[in-house]
Amino acid sequence: MSTATLPTPVRRHRFGDLLAAEWLKFWSLRSIPWVLGLATLFAVAANVKSAQYTHDHYAPGDGDPAVMAQVALNDSFITASADVLMLVGGGLGAIVIAGEYATGLIRTTLAAVPDRRAVLLAKAAVLTAVLLGFGTVTAGGSFGLTQAILADRGIGRSITDPSALRYVAAAALFAPVCGLVGLCLGTLIRHSAGAVVGTVVVLFFLPSLVTERYRWTADLLHALPFPAWQRLSRISPAGMRPTDYPATVAGSWTTYAMWALVSVAVAVAAIRRRDH
Repeated sequence: MSTATLPTPVRRHRFGDLLAAEWLKFWSLRSIPWVLGLATLFAVAANVKSAQYTHDHYAPGDGDPAVMAQVALNDSFITASADVLMLVGGGLGAIVIAGEYATGLIRTTLAAVPDRRAVLLAKAAVLTAVLLGFGTVTAGGSFGLTQAILADRGIGRSITDPSALRYVAAAALFAPVCGLVGLCLGTLIRHSAGAVVGTVVVLFFLPSLVTERYRWTADLLHALPFPAWQRLSRISPAGMRPTDYPATVAGSWTTYAMWALVSVAVAVAAIRRRDH
């Protein structure tokens, strides 16, 4: 008596399995640890050098205390360091997905896991975790070292200070926000070089094209990630360029959140619509 062959049940992939797979794929690129490590060393060294300069040229009692508090925070994470986090984070985000399109690995991935939304969300989760760690180590390490240098001058800040905590948090979160923007553009463009260039244009060059002169241009400027970081890095609007349309702290945090969420949503929509 013959028995009918029963179909093999299709195993549904758990999201944890996808996270593990994307984690392995992410670190399979040997250049990534070097990029993250060297970027961290460069950023920390630049911040320490800035703090040392302030230490060597400041005498206790000189300058307004509020101004010197801002100077101390600025030394903990200078603009060049923010540029490094922005370019490294955005570039890695673009390469993570665009590189798979370039090599054809994305076809294997989507054949093994038909749920394209889950694949993209797993990539976004791994990218966010790695870049958050990168940003936290860079910003936190820089803050600790620079404020230790400035402490004997009486202008070092404590991490328990709300303004200092906001400063470090804004710097640490900047990298994953930029990374998700890169992931979105990589999904849309599907070409490594094009995606990286597009990410640089959006994150780095676009803010230089708009000003706070008019309400609509100010709103556009404040809605970009880099200007949002710049506002979050200020203790108060004092010392900022006078404008009738200043950015707010709450608005800048909202900019961070919206860029992250919208980038993931657009990437999910793109991979579901264009990869059938």
